[in-house]
Amino acid sequence: MVPFDFPGESSPNGYSNVVSIGPGSRLVWTSGQVATGPDGVVPAGWEEQTRQVFRNLGTALETAGASWEHVVKLTFYVVGTDELPTVRAVRDEFVNVAAPPTSTLVRVAGLFRPEFLIEVEAVAAV
Repeated sequence: MVPFDFPGESSPNGYSNVVSIGPGSRLVWTSGQVATGPDGVVPAGWEEQTRQVFRNLGTALETAGASWEHVVKLTFYVVGTDELPTVRAVRDEFVNVAAPPTSTLVRVAGLFRPEFLIEVEAVAAV
């Protein structure tokens, strides 16, 4: 993956505006992941939920033979934006911050269960 930024614009906060994938790459898409742990428990709070979501994404990526270094796109669905610094900090524990993936964040009225605060899906190029 080669990240690009728009000429004349400042670098965005933790994501790339554009990435290019080399020929012969295999694409992997995950479904949106929520914060259900292996025990079925949904943690409380933004930091705990975001970390569990990223763990779940990591497991999904590994299942398809991908890893965080292969992620080229993240799409976030959040029920509020007050905790974006927390979400970004947790995200940065997982992604390559030197060459971050592209990213979209959508604020939603709610997710499929009211206790969920965040859902994230990924696209990777292996």
